[in-house]
Amino acid sequence: MAVASPRVSVVIATYNRSAVLRYAIKSALAQSVADLELLVVGDGCTDDSEQVVAEIGDPRVRWINLPENSGHQSAPNNRGLQEARGEYIAYLGHDDLWLGHHLECLIDGIEKSGAAFAHSLILRVVAPDGEIGVPILPRPQDGIFAPPSCTMHRRSVVDKLGGWADYRHLRVAPETDYFIRAGRAGYQTVFVPRLTAIKFPASRRRNVYLTRPSQEQEAWYNRIRSTPDIETTLLVAMAEGLTAKVPDQMPIGKLLKTFALELAARVRRRMLRLFSRDGADIDRIKKFKGL
Repeated sequence: MAVASPRVSVVIATYNRSAVLRYAIKSALAQSVADLELLVVGDGCTDDSEQVVAEIGDPRVRWINLPENSGHQSAPNNRGLQEARGEYIAYLGHDDLWLGHHLECLIDGIEKSGAAFAHSLILRVVAPDGEIGVPILPRPQDGIFAPPSCTMHRRSVVDKLGGWADYRHLRVAPETDYFIRAGRAGYQTVFVPRLTAIKFPASRRRNVYLTRPSQEQEAWYNRIRSTPDIETTLLVAMAEGLTAKVPDQMPIGKLLKTFALELAARVRRRMLRLFSRDGADIDRIKKFKGL
C-alpha cells in the first residue's frame, strides 16, 4: 500500500549547530499544519546533530548528512529538494524559529492567489541582547528578497528551475538567484501580510559557530509557545520601538542628509551586485561567524 505524500516538505539545512537545531525542529513540528515531513540535511556535520534529531522521536523527521561540507546551505537544500515528497516546499534556517501559523498562512496565500511562491514577514532579532529590528519586507526592485525562512513554493517549481546554484559561481546570494530565476520563468509570488517567523542573523553574531550558543533560541521558543497572541504582541512592540526612535520634527537639512545617505547606500548596493562576486562576500561573512 502506497504511503500518501505529505502536504508540506520542510527543509532544514544545518552544520554543527545542534544546540539551536533542536528548537528549529520543535517550532516546525508545532505548526498548526501537521501534515508535513521534516528533512534535516547536514552539510557534512561532525557534531551530535544526528543524535539530536533521533531524540526528537517523531516519524515525520528524517536525518540526512552530506559526506562533505560544501560551505553553504545550497547543497543541503538541494538534497532536501531531491528527497521532498510534499506539494509545497518550505525552508527553515537551523537557528531560526517559526510562529505556529507559519505554514498555514503561506499555504493559504498560495492557494488563494494561484501563485507559485509566497513570503511573509519575518522579524529579525538583530543582536544577542534581544534588540528587535523591523520586519524584513522584500523589495525585489531594490534587490532585496525574502529570507528562505519566510518563503514557500510549490514542489512543481523545482521541476523547471532545478535546485540552488553554487554561491562561488554567482554575483548574488544563492537564494536571491533562485528567486530571480523564478521570476524570469514567469512564476508569481504572493506577499502574505502576517508575521510568521523569527530570524537570528548569524552575520551579526561573531564566532557563533565556534561558541555555539542557544540561549536566544531557547528563550524565544518558550516565549512563542507561552504567549497566546505572540504575533500581535511582537507587532505592537515593534511599532512602539519605531515610534520612540522617530522625532516629532526633523530639520530639513537632516532630512536631506538622510535621503542622500539612503540614496548613496542603494547605489552602492547596485554597483556591488554589478561588479563584485557575492561568493567573496559570503566567504567574509563565514569567517566572521567562525566558519
